[in-house]
Order: sequence, then structure tokens, then C-alpha cells
Amino acid sequence: MLSRFDRLAYRSQHLSFLINATFLQEAARLVTRTPRPKVDATQLRALLRRRDELHARDLANVDEGLYPRELLFDFPVRQYMRALPRLMRDTPSVVRRMRRGDYKDIPTVDKQQYPAYYRRNFHWQTDGYFSEHSAEVYELGVELLFRGTADVMRRQVLPPITRFVRERGSADRMRLLDIGCGTGRTLHQIAIAHPEMKLHGVDLSPAYIRTARRRLSDVAELTLAVENGEALPWSDATFDIVTSTYMFHELPRNARRNVVREMLRVVKPGGLLVIEDSAQISESAEIATALHEFPREFHEPFYEDYLEDDLGTVITGVGFATVETQAHLVAKVVIARRSI
Repeated sequence: MLSRFDRLAYRSQHLSFLINATFLQEAARLVTRTPRPKVDATQLRALLRRRDELHARDLANVDEGLYPRELLFDFPVRQYMRALPRLMRDTPSVVRRMRRGDYKDIPTVDKQQYPAYYRRNFHWQTDGYFSEHSAEVYELGVELLFRGTADVMRRQVLPPITRFVRERGSADRMRLLDIGCGTGRTLHQIAIAHPEMKLHGVDLSPAYIRTARRRLSDVAELTLAVENGEALPWSDATFDIVTSTYMFHELPRNARRNVVREMLRVVKPGGLLVIEDSAQISESAEIATALHEFPREFHEPFYEDYLEDDLGTVITGVGFATVETQAHLVAKVVIARRSI
């Protein structure tokens, strides 16, 4: 059980980041003359309640042994301090790109290697997903956007993984694949919670994979590769667990289904699927206005369609069973099994 000191330190950490993130966001909006999203008082109260519920769930998960205490305080302060000056210097470029609607402002890339939907600068970020700069500032940008709750939401993939491991008795020789692994933050958390697991990750961005390799250099058994989740290079029934975090809302409808079909193909019979992504209207109608505001400020061309394309329905539609959906602030976790 967590001590009172642990709980106080946890609350203090999140309050400190919330204050600093709010100050930076408001300062950036003032300087760039960017209006705030239109969220009414009812939606704001719902968001605040859901944030408190998320923090309570985070602490309860540690008390239940679903992930270790150290993850509560695994805050990469030095990394963020290095990234902050670059992120701040880059803000005017992002705003100019947003005002021009210039989503094609990316480095020259091989069109044969990347699908058309990926060749853009999601969120108006400089270089899209195609540079070391983008990889360096990405995590801080996301954490500031969600005011210190991005990592808390992200680690909600861990409880179903831990329960699956307990069911099987041990994580020894278990293989887990994370699709759209990005800079490796989710794999980092999984490695801390289950160090004996064999971890694999794929992402379309070479720059993000290089960043993930540096972050995960001390993980004993790890494979990272630049691959497309729509056409994975592994044989059928290779993995015990397949995960994905914050990828599906950036895919067009047909690509979402292609990726889920590949997930079904590569996971073993009885194996576990855990997807975390943005909340959707199906389970989070109380914050619908806030969700619809998101793509109006950030370049998310497939997000409005994603909001109505319930992930649980997509997953059962390609053959997964036992779907469970959990709401976590502005995210959702969908848990499923491949039939035996």
C-alpha cells in the first residue's frame, strides 16, 4: 500500500506540472493570439471529475500491485527541460503553419515507403513524424497538451497486461508487440512493470524508432523496427499480447481495420489485445463538445470519423472476442481476446 507521503508527493507532482503547463499554454495563446477551445461549464466539470477519477485509479492500481510504485514518479524531468527551449522556439512556426493550413509542410520522403495518410504534419508539428527534432519534443508537447495526465492515461494499458500475466502464471517467454510504438514511452512502462517479457515495437517513423532505441537500450530482450502496422512482417500467432497507444485516431477508417486484422493474425489464440486511444462518443458522450473541439485546433484529419467509429465494434467486427471498454479522462482502453 502506498504511504501518505507517497500520495502527497504524487498530488504535489501533478499540481506542479498542471500549474506550469497551464501557464505555458495561456502564455502561448496570448502571444500567438490563439483562442481557447469552446468548452462549457458542464463539460469542464465532467473533465475535472474524470481527471480526479483517473488519478484515483492510478493510485489504486499501484495498491493492487498492477504496476510498481516507481511508475507514479517516473517523470523524465531532464528530458523535458532539454526539450522545452526547442519546443518554445518552434511554437511560432507551428502557429504559422496552422494559420496557413499547411499540413503538407514536411521533409521530402519516399512516397513508396509511407502511405498517403501519414505524409503530413499531424498537430501542425514541425517535420511531422520525420525528424529527430520532432521526436525530441513530441512527448513534452503531448504532456503539456494534457497538462500532466498523458503518462497516467498511457499506463492504463498495464492493468489488463498484468492480469493476463497472473492468469498465465508468469511473463517468462511471453512476447508482446506494441504497434505504433513511437518514442517508446509505453514500452518503457511495460518494461518496468514486466522486465522478464520479450518486447517488440514497430513504428513508421525511423526518427522515432531511433529515439525509442536510445530510451530502451537497457531492456534485455527488445526488437524495434520501422514497419507498417497494416502489413506486419511476423508469422501468424507469434505474440501473446499486442498493444497500441494513441495511434488509431490518426488512421483513416480502412487503415484502422487493416491494422486490427493484422493484430488478430499475429496474436496467439487466447492472446490479449489492449488498445488505448482517444475517448469516443460511444462511451464518453458527456465530453462530446470537448472531443469535437480537438481537431479544430490541431491537424487531425481522421479524428471526426474516429469519434463515431467505435473501436470495440471494429475489433469484434474482425473476429476478436470478449471486448471490454474503460474510460480514462479523455482516453479509452479497449481490451479483447483472440478466440481459442
